This record gives sequence, C-alpha cells and structure tokens, in this order.
Amino acid sequence: MLSSLDWTTPTTGCCFGTALRSARRLQQLVSKRLLQEDVLIDDISIGTGGGTTAPFSEQEVSELLRNSHKGTEERVKSLRRLRWALQHKETQQTFIRLESSMRILIGLFTSNLADLQMEAARCLHELSYSEDPEVVEACLPATSYLLTYLSGHSTTLTELCLYTLGNLAAETKIVKKHLLPQGIIPALASCMQSPHLAVQEGAGYALSQLLQSKEATEEIIPLVLDSGLSQQMLRLVCSNLDQGMGVAVEFSWCLHYIICSRVNNSLLISQRTLPTLVRLLLALASTMTTTPVEGLELLVCPVVRCVSNLLAEEETCGGELQAEPECLLRAVFVFIRNFLPKHFFIVQECLWLLNNLTADDPTLCSVLLGLDLFPSLLQLLHCQKASELVGDSTNWGWDWDIGSGAACSCCTAVRAKSGFLADRTWG
Repeated sequence: MLSSLDWTTPTTGCCFGTALRSARRLQQLVSKRLLQEDVLIDDISIGTGGGTTAPFSEQEVSELLRNSHKGTEERVKSLRRLRWALQHKETQQTFIRLESSMRILIGLFTSNLADLQMEAARCLHELSYSEDPEVVEACLPATSYLLTYLSGHSTTLTELCLYTLGNLAAETKIVKKHLLPQGIIPALASCMQSPHLAVQEGAGYALSQLLQSKEATEEIIPLVLDSGLSQQMLRLVCSNLDQGMGVAVEFSWCLHYIICSRVNNSLLISQRTLPTLVRLLLALASTMTTTPVEGLELLVCPVVRCVSNLLAEEETCGGELQAEPECLLRAVFVFIRNFLPKHFFIVQECLWLLNNLTADDPTLCSVLLGLDLFPSLLQLLHCQKASELVGDSTNWGWDWDIGSGAACSCCTAVRAKSGFLADRTWG
C-alpha cells in the first residue's frame, strides 16, 4: 500500500538558517528566526558575545523612550540600545507594560527617516522572536504596518518585515484574527515575484509558518491554492539554484505542507507538480555525481517528501512520470549512496519514496530487479547497526529504521516479481 506521511508535531524552537531547515527534516517544525546584524555598534556597550549583560530596569527603558523624542542621532542611538536590551525576556516584559511604549515604537517605525525606521523595525523583530504570548500580543498593532512596508523600496526593510511577520505567524491566534484579514496572502504573493532572492526567501519563511498553523487546512491553504500560488512556488523551487538554495528550500517545504494537508492534491497533480519535482530530483542527482554541493540534503529532503506523498494519491498514475521512473530509481540510489555516510535521514526518506514508487507496480519492481540497484538495497539490510546514529525510531515520527525500510522495499519488489503484492502502511 502506498503510504502518505503527515508530519504534524509542532515544536517551538529558536533556530535560524541551516539549523532550522535541518530540524525540519525530522518533523513539522513551527519555529522562529532572528536576523542577526553583523555590524559592531561602537556606541552600545551592552552587547557582547551575542548577548546582553543584564536586564534593563523600568527607569532605564523609560529613559530610552524619552530619548527617542530628541534629535535624530540621539533617537537612533537610543533605539539601538533598546534593541539590544530587548534580547532579555525581563526587559521585554518591562517594555510592554510601560504605558504608550508600543505606540511610541510604532510611531518611530512609521517615520520617514530611514535609519530611525530600521532601528524601530529591529526592535519589533526582537519582540516577535519572543516565546512569551503577552509580548507577541503586544505586537499586534504593528502588523498592518509590517504588511504595508512589504511593498516598500528597501530590500533590507522588506526582508526584516517578512521575518517579523513569520515569527508572529507562529502564533495561531495572530494568524486567525489579524494577519489573514489584513491580507497577508496577497502581500506574500507580491513578495514572491520580487527580483531579490532575500525577499523571496523571507516570503517563503513567512508562508511556511502560516501553512503549519492549526487553521491552515480550513482557512489558509484554500486561500493559497485559490490565489494560484502553488504554481509560483513550484517555479521558485526549480529556479535560480545556481544562486543559492534558500528560496527553493523554503518553498519546497511550503509545497510539502500543502500536499500533506490533502486539501486539493488533485489540483497540484493537474499542474504537473509531480513530474516537475521528479525532474528536479534527477537534476540534483546528476549534480551530485559530478560536483559535491554543500547543504544539498536540505533541498532533497522536502522534495523527496513531496514526490512520495503525491505518489500516494489515487489520482496519480504511471503516466505522470512518463519515461522517468527508471531514471528516478537511479536518482534515489544516487542519494542513498552519497548521503548514507553522513545523512542517514535522507536514506529513510529515499526508502519511503522507493516503497511508494514500486508499490502496486510489478513492472517497476521488475525494472528495479533488472537494474544493478538491487544489491545496494540488500546491503542496507545491514544498516540496523547504524540505528544509534540514525536515532530512536520514535524520534522520527515513524516506526521503521533504515534496515526495516530496506526490507520493506525488498519485499515489495520480490513479491511483485513473483505475482504477490501485499499492502503495507508505514505510520
């Protein structure tokens, strides 16, 4: 039986970039990101080694807010100090409880002075990164302005607003009551068409946060599909890989969450999502055989999942892959051979894909047995010894490891060859 795995265990964490994407390989992950500024600010003495020294008192925070009404240079300096101070949970609580503090900050955020606006935006970003629901709720009045500045001329500000909105979107209450009615889906659709990769990647992050919320299946994914964004996502997944994989990684996870929801996979199949992603896997496998690419597993993982789940749909037929099933089989084994030493999770993903690809298809099983690939599959039966490195199966959200996954694929192929097909579901 074809098996479709839906990763539905949300986790709140604090990861960024590679760390977050690596964590996503294990489960659906709702997390937050903090954009770090690499520039050392000489006039701030509280930020060293990525942290602050001590929380600011109410008097100190009040003083910073008062200074924000003075001359431009003093206002920028005060906001920078406030931003660093807001790294402390205690200072965040002190700030939101001060009367008119958020109103002042939003006023500075809407300033026509670029430096002042950017520092205020960074303060909002620090607050959005908080895990405290009260702090996040205090940011609600800023959401409409954050959405407005997505259409601005500053790429840096747009990117910052996107990640701030993505952090806020991790809170389902925010998604339901504020961001959706304010038009976040059309705003993100516009950012997806930006010529700037940083803006595209930020839009992918914010959208992926929305698609993982509890309201996604009923309230968000239908809007996304009705807006025609699935085709735009598919284009972004498959383009500009030579300029970096960040955009492709973000939107491949977006597609994964949509496919897992099964809201309208018939639409995705009609848009030829499956053959398009298969061709991408073939291209990635071809690249691996010639040139090592750092971090390629971060893209292979969600794309393999998308293909596996689409293969599990009843509407999918062999014609979707046309003449590519044999090439896909070879690509799967390229991934297995290249990722097995370091990235065992990719092997599990590939075995899942192999299972769904060959299930109920005696012809393809015969192809597998006829190629020089089956001995490699048999060798994986000995990978039970690697279970310590792979991790306990309960941590993966399913009940099979590399050895048992390989056994499943072997059995599927052999039984199909002998005319006996058995249904098997991996939960």
